[in-house]
Amino acid sequence: MAARSVLVLGAGMVGVASALHLQDRGWSVALIDRSEVGRETSYGNAGIIQSEAVRPYPMPRDLRSLAAIASRRTNDVHYSLASLPRHLGPLVRYWWHSAPRRHERISNIYTRIIGRAADEHGKLIRAAGAGVLVRREGYRVLHRRQPMMNAAVAEAEALHARHGIHYRVLAPAELAQAEPSLGETWAGAIHWLDPWTVSDPGGLVTAYADLFSRSGGAIIRGDAATLAPASGGGWAVKTAEGRIEAEAAVIALGPWSADILRGFGYHVPMVSKRGYHRHFVGGGQLDLPLRDAAFGYVLAPMKKGLRITTGAELSAPGAPPAPIQLGRAESAARQLLELGDPLEREAWLGTRPCTPDMLPLIGQAPKHDGLWMNFGHGHQGFTLGPATGRMLAEVMGGEEPLVDAAPFEPGRYCA
Repeated sequence: MAARSVLVLGAGMVGVASALHLQDRGWSVALIDRSEVGRETSYGNAGIIQSEAVRPYPMPRDLRSLAAIASRRTNDVHYSLASLPRHLGPLVRYWWHSAPRRHERISNIYTRIIGRAADEHGKLIRAAGAGVLVRREGYRVLHRRQPMMNAAVAEAEALHARHGIHYRVLAPAELAQAEPSLGETWAGAIHWLDPWTVSDPGGLVTAYADLFSRSGGAIIRGDAATLAPASGGGWAVKTAEGRIEAEAAVIALGPWSADILRGFGYHVPMVSKRGYHRHFVGGGQLDLPLRDAAFGYVLAPMKKGLRITTGAELSAPGAPPAPIQLGRAESAARQLLELGDPLEREAWLGTRPCTPDMLPLIGQAPKHDGLWMNFGHGHQGFTLGPATGRMLAEVMGGEEPLVDAAPFEPGRYCA
């Protein structure tokens, strides 16, 4: 029997993991991207495979937090005033879903899939021989003020009681002992013990892609915007190797997915959050990634040096870089340790694809046979990719999925 064939559009963590799981189930897979594997959003994150983040990021609803965002007094979120009208519809829906009861329901769904993420990564890490890139010792969150530290401890206790998530409270002296380069340890830190950290996020995606290639998969440069139904059924896309056809196509293009789907009559609301990073060398060292909660950034030890990654920026598509958050984060980081000098002349910029209900779209397009989706992972595409890739492959093959796929079906936005 001939193998079923599929085009997977997008070679980030989600697309590569989807391709691997489909390949493992007997599909003939062509992985299509306009650039190199893992060079977009999957490359630019803090390199943390999170298992403690069982509650997706809600939009603040209290007036104090909203006022801080509106007045640009917080570094967690930055926005361009001129771009807000295009974000308004998805943001209103995001705010609606962030109400406590709705967010609790969403978190109960989200927990099921993020709870499987590390195990799915583990299988791929072993198969790809990528263990040298990964540590399994967690990361830390620094709190500068004691009231915030007390609230964080209470939250950690609640997560441990409900989900069994492990943590350790570090007093300032204990944090100083764990991270000698820190000149100031403020109120201490929460050490989340269960997450894994990666010294080269793009390198891990590349290792998975190499496994896919060694197993017979094809990675081809191509333009997802040329995706169209094939004349004899199935789907076709133009590539550097000519026009390629397959029975099915998977949209795993992260923040660009909604643009492609608009051409097929689907209007998926997306909150597109830009983020920046930059590496610094020649300064102090960190043993584990450190999130500075007061300034909304992560300082992570990477192969290239210490990487600062920022929070969310709302701006227009294609708008020139405005690394205001990164500049503030750099200033805050220099209060903690000798940061050194920037490695790159300009900061890296990427976009996170967030849905208003904080859950990815996983499943078949309602009005097109053989057109499938796996995108909308928000801040957690790097973490969730192997788990949602497996879910998609199981649904496409008619298997019982890893977790109930109903809450993730695209029809909730694409009907």
